[in-house]
Amino acid sequence: MDKTQREYILREQLKAIQRELGEDDPQQAEIAELREKIEAAGMPEEVKARAVKEIDRMSRIPSASPEVGVIRTYVDWLIGLPWNVATDDRLDIKEAAKILDEDHHGLEKVKDRILEYLAVRALASTIRSPILCFVGPPGVGKTSLGRSVARAMGRKFVRMSLGGVHDEAEIRGHRRTYIGALPGRVIQSIKTAGSNNPVFMLDEVDKLGMDFRGDPSSALLEVLDPEQNFSFQDNYLEVPFDLSKVLFIATANLLDPIPAPLRDRMEIIYLPGYTQAEKAAIARRFLIPKQMTNHGLSEKNIEITDEALTELVQAYTHEAGVRNLEREIANVMRKVARGVAEGKKRRVVVEKKKLLEFLGPPRFEYGELEAEDQVGAATGLVVTEVGGDVVSVEVTKMEGKEDFILTGQLGDVMRESARAALSWIRAHASDLGIEREVFERNTLHIHVPAGATPKDGPSAGITLATAMVSALTGIPVRKDVAMTGEITLRGRVLPIGGLKSKILAAHMSGAATVILPKKNEKDLRDVPEEIRKQMKLVLVETMDQVLEHALRRRPRPLPTGPVGPARKAQAPKPEGEATPRRRSDYPPAEQPPAIVSGH
Repeated sequence: MDKTQREYILREQLKAIQRELGEDDPQQAEIAELREKIEAAGMPEEVKARAVKEIDRMSRIPSASPEVGVIRTYVDWLIGLPWNVATDDRLDIKEAAKILDEDHHGLEKVKDRILEYLAVRALASTIRSPILCFVGPPGVGKTSLGRSVARAMGRKFVRMSLGGVHDEAEIRGHRRTYIGALPGRVIQSIKTAGSNNPVFMLDEVDKLGMDFRGDPSSALLEVLDPEQNFSFQDNYLEVPFDLSKVLFIATANLLDPIPAPLRDRMEIIYLPGYTQAEKAAIARRFLIPKQMTNHGLSEKNIEITDEALTELVQAYTHEAGVRNLEREIANVMRKVARGVAEGKKRRVVVEKKKLLEFLGPPRFEYGELEAEDQVGAATGLVVTEVGGDVVSVEVTKMEGKEDFILTGQLGDVMRESARAALSWIRAHASDLGIEREVFERNTLHIHVPAGATPKDGPSAGITLATAMVSALTGIPVRKDVAMTGEITLRGRVLPIGGLKSKILAAHMSGAATVILPKKNEKDLRDVPEEIRKQMKLVLVETMDQVLEHALRRRPRPLPTGPVGPARKAQAPKPEGEATPRRRSDYPPAEQPPAIVSGH
């Protein structure tokens, strides 16, 4: 006891001497420094009170305790967050528009939305930031558009990839009771940005995972709700942080995998892809100069002609975006760079013939439609995660009575569309010139090629019906017609989604006519004008109108009433009694005009 007492007295004397010399206790000096930082951090009052309380706890704990390190880390996080640090928005709308045009070609709808937001900010400073979600195939510029938005607004930019994230703690953070606990990646990114109003990009929001560790998409609900995110509470911080000033931009390839509650909180903006003219313009303005710099070349070494660029877009790439186009341009640049490095040629003009030498034979045919009119084959339009595409539907008639056959990895929706189409055909068999015995003696086999690729969606009904009618009547389907729309049992054509992507795919495949539902007329304004002028867009409401434009000739209805001599002997109708006429009975001159848009 004497020894312990003696040591205690000596330590107290040492502390007194250090205080007199101005050499205070290191732990106390650290605590005083933290208090100064807390005062300077500009925290809200409740957060400041929490930080001071933690500092007081720390001062009472021996410096050797591991708890000191935990508290110190926590207080450092509170101090390091930008509670009142914000960048000023560039509210010059013309300057922002100029920057957006410099960085991206086209995408007018997205640019208009950003400029509208800036215009409102200029008039009302307290507006809550919207939650935008760019949906489109890979390579159309969703992520780079986020950087461009940040540059146009004069804000910091942070990006967080959500692909494969399946732990809720990645978003909300871990509780401080766990060893090595940290805040979630949302708070970490805000600290990295150094301001409380950055442009925050949430990449691949449709690829969030979910397992026993939690559901990160549910954790994002609070982050992405403008009515809640002004008091976002991280599990580690345990104090609210205001995220309402952050401009969140989410990106996704497909809208369907995003959970409905999360989708409801976001403003969806579609980026369906580029036309061939837009791709050529992007390549000329952005991709070729970028790849020339990457490969150490200049305009003295290489020139790519417009004809070669068009061939590159049409014959060597088949995509909605421009990633593969950039790879092919890089491929050409490498061949030229090698020639320059070997001293063979100082300057190369890349023409159409040179592409054959550099890249080999063309990989894609421009115009993937049938070579000639076919019986039982119709071309439909679909939307995939890489953009719009054309798909062929084949139907063949075989002898033998069994249920009709469906092959080609078709989903439930397409199977039901095929059944609805067959029921409509059977109900209107006499109008279509199909004998009842045909259904009793024959089986239909419906096949959609590319059998290894699963296919589903509510837009193949009229394509399936047209192919079936063609197979049953023997009338060929026009080779240059593509179509999209769902069918009902009454033969009505229902509207579909992804119209712009589908029309772009039809244009790339060389289709001259596209049949689409009348109710989708409102969506045609999204389709570029040059595409509308080059194609005949036929708007239809009924299956009769579809067959009128898709088949080479109209089916002849079966004669009604007795057949042969008995029919001739039938008494004539009394004078003045009108005979009811079906649409198909009208002579061509009296047919109601087709509803055509674009010509």
